[in-house]
Amino acid sequence: MNFFDRLAVRIAEQDTVVSVGLDPDPDRIPEFLADHDLPRWAFNRRIIDATHEHAACYKPNAAFYEDGDGWRALRETVAYAHGKDVPVLLDAKRADIGNTTRQYATLLDHVDAITVNPYMGRDSLDPFLSRADKGVFVLCRTSNPGGQDFQDLELASGETLYERVAAMADLWNEHGNVGLVVGATTPDELAEVREQVPSLPFLVPGVGAQGGDAEAAVEYGLSTLDEDETDGPRAGVGVGLVNSSRGIIFAGENARTEEEFFGAAGQAAKRLRERLNRYR
Repeated sequence: MNFFDRLAVRIAEQDTVVSVGLDPDPDRIPEFLADHDLPRWAFNRRIIDATHEHAACYKPNAAFYEDGDGWRALRETVAYAHGKDVPVLLDAKRADIGNTTRQYATLLDHVDAITVNPYMGRDSLDPFLSRADKGVFVLCRTSNPGGQDFQDLELASGETLYERVAAMADLWNEHGNVGLVVGATTPDELAEVREQVPSLPFLVPGVGAQGGDAEAAVEYGLSTLDEDETDGPRAGVGVGLVNSSRGIIFAGENARTEEEFFGAAGQAAKRLRERLNRYR
């Protein structure tokens, strides 16, 4: 099975589409972990313990691990998540040309899926797309306010840039391993992209601290089957992920004890799961 088939099984078995973002900002890691050899790993391990029953996937952002100890912490985190049978999507937004992008793609040796930037075109993504067993989420319409600076630009064809990205990603989906990143903070655009590419799974950020539309995230974020898909792991399962990072992992920031801190993260993941499931 490829990544999205495995993800469909996880979604069905755990009844969840929650992606938990593992972004251990060193300035916000609790003091009681400060003396640990790898504080980010210790933090992530406790978050995973508290949330794995509610998580369809974990999404560490590479920006929080790009130093020696950080990469060690990330490797430990990925192994621990896999030990809980939860897939890992690395939010890296990588792409380049030639041997550089081939080197970036080696990250897929360690994780189950990755986010990529399509700005440099198909050849910059080939080393990722060719990994048929891995998931490749292409940035399409992002959740940040500045996303409109370029993504909303109208092309000579009359379509917007993000619509062209969606169309190209659909063409690139030769191995059934391509998804799109489309933010919940732009629900109208989310609906438009879903109508354009009904079968591509979406990673929908912005539902947590950014205040995105949870109902739209579920209604339009989950894929629908092609007409000829009647069996297999994805049959009857809307595949997609709705991500929350800070809203889960720092939900207990004002807690008085370690148990309360991580207990709050677990409760936040559970609440988001239940909230999203109301719309599934």
